[in-house]
Parts: sequence; structure tokens; C-alpha cells
Amino acid sequence: MAADAAAVPDYESAELYTRAFRVGALGLGWRQQLGPPDLSVAAEEAEEAEEADAAVAAALGCAPSTAAELRAVCSIDMLMSSEKEEDPDIIPEDSSLLTLRIRKKALERREETIIVDRACRQETLAYEMESHATGKRPDNATDLIEEGELLLTLNIFYPVIFQKHKDHKPYQTVLVLGSQKLTELRDSISCVSDLQIGGEFSSQPDQAPEHVSKDLYKSAFFYFEGIFYNDKRYPECRDLSRTIIEWSESHDRGYENLQSVKMEDYVFNDLSLKIGFPYLYCHQGNCEHIIIITDIRLIHHDDCLDRNLYPLLVKKHWLCTRKCFVCKMYTARWVTNRDSLAPEDPCFFCDVCFRMLHYDAEGNKLGEFLAYPYVDPGIFN
Repeated sequence: MAADAAAVPDYESAELYTRAFRVGALGLGWRQQLGPPDLSVAAEEAEEAEEADAAVAAALGCAPSTAAELRAVCSIDMLMSSEKEEDPDIIPEDSSLLTLRIRKKALERREETIIVDRACRQETLAYEMESHATGKRPDNATDLIEEGELLLTLNIFYPVIFQKHKDHKPYQTVLVLGSQKLTELRDSISCVSDLQIGGEFSSQPDQAPEHVSKDLYKSAFFYFEGIFYNDKRYPECRDLSRTIIEWSESHDRGYENLQSVKMEDYVFNDLSLKIGFPYLYCHQGNCEHIIIITDIRLIHHDDCLDRNLYPLLVKKHWLCTRKCFVCKMYTARWVTNRDSLAPEDPCFFCDVCFRMLHYDAEGNKLGEFLAYPYVDPGIFN
């Protein structure tokens, strides 16, 4: 009994993070303490609706039929004014609302200039994507998440090369199931480093590269509580943690018993974690992301219950795109160094301006410069 208690974290902690605990043991402890009604993921039944109507009728002093009518009138389904206005992005021409007229002008100006420097206030909720999947159920009953499943909330931060955001801006917030493998989270993380294209193409800008970095360098690892979980699914994968382990063992550096295991052999229920503690995800050799588990709870019937949608991206950070130095309109696609025709080094160009400035009508190179394909971090917006 004492061992089971030690596996459960403190519900209140004065520190920034909890003590380490095994995720699977936490879920087991909750399932033993809670009854079937608490664990159920079934949709709200008619009996519960009748009980709610009775409670409302007693509170308001009205008849149960009146309470049922109020529930129907005040439901979410009644928020739409008419069938013609189901699409909130379509603004009617004859709108009498000043806010809608202002928004319509802003959208028209955006289409003319092709410049989006920041999200409109009305679009902020589009990036709070948790509501998009709330209450979704699978078409196939076999894909329904089981009762008592654990749900973990992870904040994935920008890589440390992003000096502006590396300390305090979560790049993505993701929900994962306790029964999912670590490789499923690894495959769901979007990073601009995976899309980089190696090589210098000033002499042959039309030469399309066959692979991006993610296809060539598939190695990666998670680090949780003294264990490196390396992705070894492919023959070309390397153990990126070997250098770190050898460094820690070469001298007494205070890191004892570091281990290296295969990522694909473990699910989140197998891990020992601290809520609020910074862990590490490393890929592309040296692209490092801090990962913080901010919440672990049981699945609820109002959550997304389609297993195929997990890991579920519920929030992403808006990042301004880098515009072409010439036209100031289109997103940069090329970056040049030692460019005799550019006022800056490095200098960024969209594809059209890059070719018009650096090549003649026959495609011959003009001037001296080095050209590299550029992948803008804002592409994930």
C-alpha cells in the first residue's frame, strides 16, 4: 500500500514541479478510487437531462416543462441566427453592424496587399484548436477511447536557436493518451528544422531536391528522468544520446545511471515523470526542444474520444512570416549570402523576385552570390 501511495504525486506542491511518479500507477490509483459513473465516457443520457430540468424547475419555481423549454431555447444549436449564415467567415453585404463592416474592409485590404503581419483579434480563437475536437466521437466503435484512459497535456517549446521565444513561448500544446507510444508524439511534432533543404543552388535554382532533412536524418530522442528514449525504427537511425552518456561517464559529473532505450518500445504509461519539470526532445542532431508536462487527468465524455485524432494539437503559436526584401509582400523562399546585388547579408527573397534579380531571360546567373532554399518558420501558421 505504501508503494502505491509513493507512486501518486502530491495534489498540491509548493515547488515548481511535483516529485517523480509512474504515469501508469497514477491512472491505476484513480481507477481504483472512482466508480463507473465517474469513469464513463458515454454521452449524456435522457435521464440526466430530466434530472437537470427538475433541478432548474426547483430553483426557478417553474414547471418542469418550462425548464425543458428553456434548455432547448438556450442550447448551443440556437446560436445560429439562420441557415443562410452558418459560415461565420462570410460577411453579408448589407450588414448594419459597424464591427462587421470594419472587419470586411480589413479582409479586403489583406487580399489586395497579401500581407498578414499578425492575426486579427477575431481570428485568435482559430488557434485555440481544442474546441474544434471537443466531444468528437469516432465513426468506428473500435476507435473509441476506453474508459479510464489517461490524457496528458504537453507544452513543446521553440528550439533554443529561437532566442526570442525559447524561454517562454510554447510552440505547440499537444494532448496525448497514456496508451500511445512515444513514437506517435515524435511523428506529430512539426519543426521547421525537419523541412530544411541542404545544398547551394545558385547555379541551378530549378534543381529540385529529392529529400528534406526529416527524410535524411531520422534520429531523435526524448529525455525523461535519466532515460534517453531513442528512435531506432529505421536502419539509418543513430543513438544520439551515446555522446552525452559517454561524456557523463568520463568524469564524475553528477549524472548517474543514464540509460538508453528504444523509443518505439514504450508508451506514456511506462514513464516516470514530474509535472511541470522541463524535459528534452532532440532531433536533427542538435535541434533541441524543451517539453513540459503540465497536466495529467482521466479522459472525460466531453473530450475528443476518437483515438485516431491523437496526439491532438490544441494550440499553436502564431509566428510572423519573413517577407521578401524586394516586394515586401510574399513569403521568402530563398536566402543569399555574399550577394553582390543585395544590400544585406543574408538577404531574403520570394521566388519571383529572386529569379528576376539574379538571372537573365535565358536563366544565366548574374553577379556573384550563394543561394540556399529558405523554409520560413511561419509556414505552420
